[in-house]
Amino acid sequence: MSKHFTHRRTVLRGASAGGLALLGGALPLAAARAAAKTGAPGSDPWQQARAIAERLQMPVRFRKVDYNITDFGAAPCQLVPVKAWISFEEQETVKTPAPGSKDCYEPIRAAIARCHAEGGGRVVIPKGDWFCAGPIVLLSNVNVHLQAGAHVYFSNDPRDYAKYGDVDCGPNGKLVVSRWQSNDCLNFSSMIYAHNQNNIALTGDDWTAILDGQGGVPFKDSNDCWWTWKGKNATINSVAQDKSPNYVPGKLAQNQPNRNNPKSLAEIAPGLSEEKRRLIQGEGDKWRADDAFLPALSEAGVPIEKRVFGLGHYLRPSMIHLVGCTNVLLQGYQVTHTPFWQHHPVACRDLAIRKVYANSLGPNSDGFDPESCDGVLVEGCQFDTGDDCIAIKAGKNLDTQFGPSQNIVIQNCIMHSGHGAVTLGSEMSAGIQNVYAQDLVFQNKNWATNPLNIAIRLKTNMNRGGFLRHFYVRNVSIPNGVQTTPSFYATLPGSPIPDRSVAAAAGGVITFDCDYTPRADNVRMRPPEVSNVHISNVKVGNVTTKDGKTFSCYQAIVILGPVAFDYNGPNPRPEVLPVRDVTVTDCDFGTPSNASKPWFLYNVRNLKLDNVTIAGKKVHTTLSA
Repeated sequence: MSKHFTHRRTVLRGASAGGLALLGGALPLAAARAAAKTGAPGSDPWQQARAIAERLQMPVRFRKVDYNITDFGAAPCQLVPVKAWISFEEQETVKTPAPGSKDCYEPIRAAIARCHAEGGGRVVIPKGDWFCAGPIVLLSNVNVHLQAGAHVYFSNDPRDYAKYGDVDCGPNGKLVVSRWQSNDCLNFSSMIYAHNQNNIALTGDDWTAILDGQGGVPFKDSNDCWWTWKGKNATINSVAQDKSPNYVPGKLAQNQPNRNNPKSLAEIAPGLSEEKRRLIQGEGDKWRADDAFLPALSEAGVPIEKRVFGLGHYLRPSMIHLVGCTNVLLQGYQVTHTPFWQHHPVACRDLAIRKVYANSLGPNSDGFDPESCDGVLVEGCQFDTGDDCIAIKAGKNLDTQFGPSQNIVIQNCIMHSGHGAVTLGSEMSAGIQNVYAQDLVFQNKNWATNPLNIAIRLKTNMNRGGFLRHFYVRNVSIPNGVQTTPSFYATLPGSPIPDRSVAAAAGGVITFDCDYTPRADNVRMRPPEVSNVHISNVKVGNVTTKDGKTFSCYQAIVILGPVAFDYNGPNPRPEVLPVRDVTVTDCDFGTPSNASKPWFLYNVRNLKLDNVTIAGKKVHTTLSA
């Protein structure tokens, strides 16, 4: 590793006094759980939600000085048509910067640097089309603002995000400290990136102010695009999410063994016992795929300086990635066609995202994924996504050092397509607590072709573990229901949960899945805990399907608690607790297509249904299974 990284490592460790240590050094989960216990709400959870929302109405302040990027040499670009993917399977002709367009990376960087050095203010991107072949890196006390009609087209060449990072990783490029699906690594920079900054903002006048990741635009030297790197989707009986653009079996992707990864963990973690190495790697070489290799490095305790990805690898960067930042405002713009997750703040404190249109239908285009963040307000946003609209995360495997996600308010938002409208997990090893979601519309406008899979969703398993507690939802309208057919995940051989028996991947209005994709994780020794969930006033409408039938969903409620069979760690085995103390009140779930079995329960205790209507019938009962 370069001398530059050694210096950077020192800087990062020094930042721990401000609450951010070097990514990769995990605390035990027990410590994270103990730290989280201080956040339990008072007797009125919605009063707590109001207090959080009021505190975060305006978390930032800036000098009233503007720095226009044209004063630093930026010039607009001309556009040309190109055939590109706009979703998993659909192609359209879109516009892209013409070859030879002026790169605005350096003018934007210079404007931000000047603004920061002079005490802060606003960096203005005016109306027009702008080409940026590198990341916009936010610095403290700077508000990057897009005027109405400003459209920033980020380069779709991965090499442009391995040029400017702080860590020189040789042939892999100059990379940045990052998290990918909740594991620490050195990887491509995101299109918009910040690390350890305070008082920052990304804003726009309205939704004609667009940040465009060009995720479906073919690369210059092939017909592949960022989204091709997803590889084949493993969900059984999925709808409108079967393929990744231009992917064919055998093509290198994030889920295909990568010859650039070691043949054995012994090469990179020589102190690992043979027994543990075999457990982490599992059978065959699937663990050498990038999306499995990174979690394996976490399980093996490999430090971040050895978790090097970037060039030669297939882990797509998030579009907007903020690490260890405080006092953050995201407001008033549209983000579209993102390579991966649209917004991914990690270990941030006091962050508001307001009136943002998260609009990307590509693979893994989650709209907003706060991870191990404390104090978050999501307000007045709209989501049309190729994965979860909102997914709250909290670390994975041993990368739990930033503790739980907590004190999060989601209100007055609209959700369209997506896997889950409001989702918790799947990466939640450090826990999630004190989450409040209210006054939401899950419009599901694309129900006929690309339906919302699930409305309220939890995903974890015996690997991701973690806890969910103090989760409150109220006042949700779902006028066009959710997917009316079931989708499934493959279970482990011999599991008491047979394949194709639980519609945990799609079809439920409320789905808590504590056995999420168990075949994806070789190490399964951390049972999750789910308790104290309260959901009220959810109204679900029916739609008329193509065969003329009227349904709202496949099942109203799916709760698959932790499956003790999956555990493969040492004895004595930890206690595997049921999902417990969940209440669902004053809800109307419409008419499920599986009317004979309107709910599925496994390892559940004390599920209370009060004044609940399913297929026109009132239900008042307490259930355990």
